[in-house]
Amino acid sequence: MSELLDALEARRGLVCFVGAGGKKTTFYRLAAEHPGRVGITATVHIPFFPKSVRAHPIIAEEGALLPALLEASGRHGKLIFARPSDKHGRFAGLPASMVADAHARAGFDVTLVKADGARSRWIKAPNESEPRIPPDADTVICVVSAQAIGQPLSDRIAHRVERIEATCAARAGEPIRPAHVAQLLASEEAGLRGVGKARVVPVINMVDDEERRGLATEAAERALAATDRFDRVVLTSMRRDAAVVEVVRR
Repeated sequence: MSELLDALEARRGLVCFVGAGGKKTTFYRLAAEHPGRVGITATVHIPFFPKSVRAHPIIAEEGALLPALLEASGRHGKLIFARPSDKHGRFAGLPASMVADAHARAGFDVTLVKADGARSRWIKAPNESEPRIPPDADTVICVVSAQAIGQPLSDRIAHRVERIEATCAARAGEPIRPAHVAQLLASEEAGLRGVGKARVVPVINMVDDEERRGLATEAAERALAATDRFDRVVLTSMRRDAAVVEVVRR
């Protein structure tokens, strides 16, 4: 049994990942821990897949991708699929409307979907074109790093600084506080943007020591007080064998 899969409600359906601060690490860890049939894809550009990912890759143009996926689904339990791209080091994602069809027809238990980008930063807020969440998504996992708390807000650690300023009253050059992280997670223009009717599970990642745990717990409690759109915030450390540090509930 995987505590991480259960805490993040990631055993079945379309599970989409947004935010920053360990999104891809969480994404691939869930794929590795899931015991069933798993699809791994994106609706945005995604870096070349790590060699450590134990899944059969399918890279094809849109018209050829689904037939190739269906042919391979009978022979492989885990498939990772995307379209080719002219961007260096990256594949192109699928149209959001195609993801649910691929999930259903290939017979996956879960399809994990990277639904926005963050340029390897620790915190972000989406712009008007993000995220690209399929309309039939079952779960949206919004990730932020606990390592961002206490750091000055700048493009060194944050993606779309101006959007973060507009969303959670943080100011460029000033330290990010637990209250800012809470506002970001609970905002309809940030952590809840485009989620539709999907279940939302915020994740505060990189909770690697007790100081980070205290700061992350404060942010989680504030986020839960600010919205009834989710019922838990999961604190994680992907450095640990048991990645779940704590599940903070209302």
